[in-house]
Amino acid sequence: LTHGGLVAIPTETVYGLASHALIPEAVLRIFEAKGRPARNPVIVHVLDRIAAQSLVRDWPIEADRITHAYWPGPVTLILPRNPAIVPDRVTAGGSTVALRAPSHPVAQALLSTTRFPLAAPSANRSEAVSPTTADHVLATLDGRIDLVLDSGPTDQGLESTVIDLTARPPRILRPGPITRQQLESILGP
Repeated sequence: LTHGGLVAIPTETVYGLASHALIPEAVLRIFEAKGRPARNPVIVHVLDRIAAQSLVRDWPIEADRITHAYWPGPVTLILPRNPAIVPDRVTAGGSTVALRAPSHPVAQALLSTTRFPLAAPSANRSEAVSPTTADHVLATLDGRIDLVLDSGPTDQGLESTVIDLTARPPRILRPGPITRQQLESILGP
């Protein structure tokens, strides 16, 4: 990962295809391996709130509330990116970045060890079903990636909830394990 490699990693939701998020060439390898359209941004995985805050221009109170309640965990926040740090390749040239802190112990240990953010969309070819085991990853990406960290089946099998905190009011872009009711309980309607 430090030198631009691709590693499939387990999260509590599905396996992700990780690269160093701050090396554009490494992120490009994700797009190539997956056959992912360049206009489709990728989620960046971070260790914690402090790591996330370093990648954005603004950290609203809603981000504090969600991360306090559900991070690490299966919720992704859309926030205004810091363009001086986060490469265009990650965001497809957009002004926002998708951030999440996975709770899976292997993902947490990897992020703690590397100390840099990981671009990590699901570890499958684009349009294929998101993988919940290492065997699922290898079924579509064998020979296209450098390594798979096999930690058995994922817990959720459902991709993270994505909430856009740049919208007013905040808006759920993708339903997932953290429900609308759970989010409304800390954010309001």
